[in-house]
Amino acid sequence: MEGELLPPPSLSIITAVHNQLPVNRIFWHYLSRYTESQFELIVIDNASTDGSAEFFASVGAKVIRNLGNYSYAYCQNQGLAVAKGRLLAFLNNDIIVSPSWDKHLIESMACNELDVVTCCGIEQLESDAATRRTKRRWRVIKGLCSLAGINSRTLATMHRWMYGNDWEGFCSNRYQAHRHQAVEGFVGNTVMMTRSAVDKLGAWDERIQGADFDLYLRSKRRAVTVGDIRPVHIALDTFNHHFIRLTRQANPPRFADASRLVALEEKWSPKDLRWLEERPGAGKGSVSGDRRSSAMGKAIKGNRRQSTI
Repeated sequence: MEGELLPPPSLSIITAVHNQLPVNRIFWHYLSRYTESQFELIVIDNASTDGSAEFFASVGAKVIRNLGNYSYAYCQNQGLAVAKGRLLAFLNNDIIVSPSWDKHLIESMACNELDVVTCCGIEQLESDAATRRTKRRWRVIKGLCSLAGINSRTLATMHRWMYGNDWEGFCSNRYQAHRHQAVEGFVGNTVMMTRSAVDKLGAWDERIQGADFDLYLRSKRRAVTVGDIRPVHIALDTFNHHFIRLTRQANPPRFADASRLVALEEKWSPKDLRWLEERPGAGKGSVSGDRRSSAMGKAIKGNRRQSTI
């Protein structure tokens, strides 16, 4: 009926972008194809000049336009402020989601009593050996394809070669093999959380660019000190492909809010930071950001130009 209010979406998906129109088209193609929930897409556009903001607006996304390139946490909070969904998903734009990714993450949250969950992916799988093997394969494929430049064709070729030209089959096999299995940790390109998690943990800390590290630490501290939430977990049955470091390679402008960013060690004590090393898989470099020494250098204050995790 004309004028009738539509029900609120069950899922709000928030992503930040700066240019990369070919990447954004691929992101939307798979997101719209494989998401089962009724969702709204909220795009934080960081002063794109290549038509990315206009593209997302044309497909029905809610686009928030910034005049400069802002840090990840700042952008996610902009999206959070206007999100209407019961569940919140914070996604990088340089990913390809798997079929039913949202349904599978929601199932994992229910089965494992989680308020915050991430997908698995190239950055971390169920074992160190599986992670190393997958990373090696991706480095070779990405390196070869990148010789022809980064464009829609080479991105599609990377993805096709990586998964034997059967993305849906790969994802289905993985789901069947690891259904509802989860391990403590995080892969930051896809983070889903409940409204309850936001109430307990607060919004993203806009001082920290390594926002996935900080979110894990906040959830771990809350689990230890209060006990009303479990730490962030990785759903091993839900694999989203991450092109990894495409944003950095695109050489985006310096963050408009770079002056207020601080390192993790400026916020967290050495004792708290040990939680990063102690989480499953962290000791042998099988997690996002690898070991703590790398995490301190890559995912925190030092990387002031990257607009996504």
